[in-house]
Amino acid sequence: MMKKTLFMLLVAAVLRPVGENVAFGEAGAVTGRDVMVMEDERPDGDDRTSVLKMTLINKRGGKRVREVSSYSKDYGKDTKSVMVFDRPADVKGTAFLSWEYDDPEREDDKWLYMPAMKKVRRISGASKNEYFMGSDFTYDDMGDRNVDEDTHKLLGEEEVDGHPCWKIESIPVDPDDMYTRKVIWVSKEAHMALKAEYYDKDGLLKVYRVLDFGKEGGYWTSRHSEMENVVRKHKTVMEFSAMQYDTGLDDGLFKVSAIQRGRVR
Repeated sequence: MMKKTLFMLLVAAVLRPVGENVAFGEAGAVTGRDVMVMEDERPDGDDRTSVLKMTLINKRGGKRVREVSSYSKDYGKDTKSVMVFDRPADVKGTAFLSWEYDDPEREDDKWLYMPAMKKVRRISGASKNEYFMGSDFTYDDMGDRNVDEDTHKLLGEEEVDGHPCWKIESIPVDPDDMYTRKVIWVSKEAHMALKAEYYDKDGLLKVYRVLDFGKEGGYWTSRHSEMENVVRKHKTVMEFSAMQYDTGLDDGLFKVSAIQRGRVR
């Protein structure tokens, strides 16, 4: 999970209810993997559009506010997403394009366009662990993640802000993953993550929280969330608006040439 965090977290700020093909474990008991399949297979329409207000807060309380337009479209089990910064002026026109593949053996494709340089940068290798545009999300966070890239254990059940949740521990199969484990609280009603803790080799690194959620267009949606980096003492607050689904987004939005020429609209 939680690689859905920005585009999920972000574009898929649209968090999805249960898919149809979830099979529970023996005697009908839900397993950790069952819960993460539910979270992963939530329907969110064929395409999604939203406006994101992103507030970056440093350890002294200083704030930087950015406004982003985001678009996402499914191609079978794969997804293509693009984010374009509209404000402030110093980042206006910056665009991030991601092609996310369901196949765990295939690395996602990611590109960043910086208008000041008039150049598209491909994000790969060690760059995936860099923080995106000063936020508390790495480039690697901002992509889809196959459920079986991690092993999942049901730790129990707990409430988050009064909402009953399953508590899951997810450990990456790849020993070189940036995170050593995640602990995720998944809503029993909405089948979406309401809280997640990210750990690296030194301990707790980040905490993700959903502050407000509900149904938009028939889909469970995060309206207000935050990611706090407890080590950097930095926080990214996200507020979503103007959410639309199934509008028939043009395939041309999701091309490298589109972000380079400023044609994403």
